[in-house]
Amino acid sequence: MLPFKDDGLDLSSQCPQVDALKPAIQSELFSDLDEKLASADFRDASVKRLSDLVKIPSISYDDMGTVEKDERFKIFYDVEKYLKETYPLVHSKLQKENVNTHALLYTWKGSDETLKPTVLMAHQDVVPVEKSTIDTWTHPPFSGHYDGKYIWGRGASDCKNQLTAVYEAIESLLEVNYQPKRTVILSFGFDEEISGTRGAGSLAAHILDRYGKDSVAAIIDEGAGRELKWGAGYAAPAVGEKGYTDVHITIRMPGGHSSVPSPHTSIGVLSELVTLIEKDTYRPYLASNNPILGQLQCGARYSPSFPKKLRHLLSHRARHPLTVSPNSLPSCAKHSVAHDPLAEAAAQESPAVRYLMQTSQAVDLISGGAKVNALPELTSAVVNHRVNVGEHPSVPQKRIAHLAAKVAHAHNLTLFAFPEDESKIGGRSILLSASQTTLEPAPSTPIDNYVPGTEKLSPWGVLSGTTRDLYGEEIKMAPGMTTGNTDTRYYWDLSKHIFRYGPGWDPEDDEFGFGNIHTVDEKQSVTGHVNAVRWFVKWIGNVDGAEFE
Repeated sequence: MLPFKDDGLDLSSQCPQVDALKPAIQSELFSDLDEKLASADFRDASVKRLSDLVKIPSISYDDMGTVEKDERFKIFYDVEKYLKETYPLVHSKLQKENVNTHALLYTWKGSDETLKPTVLMAHQDVVPVEKSTIDTWTHPPFSGHYDGKYIWGRGASDCKNQLTAVYEAIESLLEVNYQPKRTVILSFGFDEEISGTRGAGSLAAHILDRYGKDSVAAIIDEGAGRELKWGAGYAAPAVGEKGYTDVHITIRMPGGHSSVPSPHTSIGVLSELVTLIEKDTYRPYLASNNPILGQLQCGARYSPSFPKKLRHLLSHRARHPLTVSPNSLPSCAKHSVAHDPLAEAAAQESPAVRYLMQTSQAVDLISGGAKVNALPELTSAVVNHRVNVGEHPSVPQKRIAHLAAKVAHAHNLTLFAFPEDESKIGGRSILLSASQTTLEPAPSTPIDNYVPGTEKLSPWGVLSGTTRDLYGEEIKMAPGMTTGNTDTRYYWDLSKHIFRYGPGWDPEDDEFGFGNIHTVDEKQSVTGHVNAVRWFVKWIGNVDGAEFE
């Protein structure tokens, strides 16, 4: 392919690819095993294993309490029992630990303890099924129905497929008596769908206490797989995540009988503030460390229908990099700050793409009033934000404080913006407070193909070569990002190389996406699932042959 040049920018240096990578250690063993995994017999057995796991309704609910007191956690005993019966070698050969009762941690010790281990993650829980939607499912949500192509049911693609694939990969390697050179850690939480504090939070702390900071070579958790971008297919592991903060707004005003109302009730004042917030949207912005900038560079080099306008703007960005986010100042000043033409043009593709490069805000909760003839004394709302890469949770906090100050002044209210002590706040007031769960955007995983200053493949390089070996070198690797947060949020201190990646898909399937996760008719391609098993086997072989730490 000839390098594309635009305004002096030579794209031949952008988005370099590595060759397909096969396991070099015991290569014949891995070749024979891959042939077995691609067989009809293995496919049939794998269908039953995943289908039976989907049949267990391991639901996590938003209002769950502690593991010790909430009876609904007991379903995870059934999951653990099933896994133990289905994967006997994993449970007899690996060291298994229960962390906070239901989080499962396995250690497959490698022969070279000087090498950093790798961690493979997944979660056991699934989201609830809305009762009103059950009749609209093609197959019942916990049937695990197999139609010859897909397995249907809640959790089939989020993420019991990845959980099963990891178990099957390890079990298959144990069946042929493989001994890894590099230690492999399996880390499976049980409450990812409700923030993961009990599961992944406990697991990460346990691993960190045992191994220390930056002690893991690479981590793989659930995430994106194949994507179609501008007429070309890419594998796009997420190497970043947006940040997170909720801003709680509480307005206190005098009550009274509604027959003698004040000009504005607390509900009216809150409505005014919410209107200002929703009018004051954030601008798209592509920081230099946003993975989507790298994805655009890949598109410019390899995609036949990549827009000419974006090519031109990429060239301009290379010569004139942005050093400040257009959202870094309060709304009254934002129009004086340089905007980001590249991000604004790329954001036009779809809302899903826009929010990979723009802080989102959504007023998701609101409450107020107790009786139709009583003036509300307290009204509240919660504004959810997913914070863009290159920005900080303090940005939305400062912007809402700026808007709240206007409303407070107009209605003679006292503004308390994120005070340390809220216990004595009262009277006519607006209180702003941040959620306990506040995250900066995740550190960006390096995507250099080689360890800096060497010719040794990096973790990204090994992941890329493994993928291109399985799917062919027509598939290109590009960095991706998630708008939400995975369980990896708790693992940042363990490794700089975190990949949120679903490596299994069916190349012949025209359906791109995530298999209807969190909605009606969730399903998983069986060919895609088997390919995930094959990928994890290859990955273990390839990291054993890798020369990074």
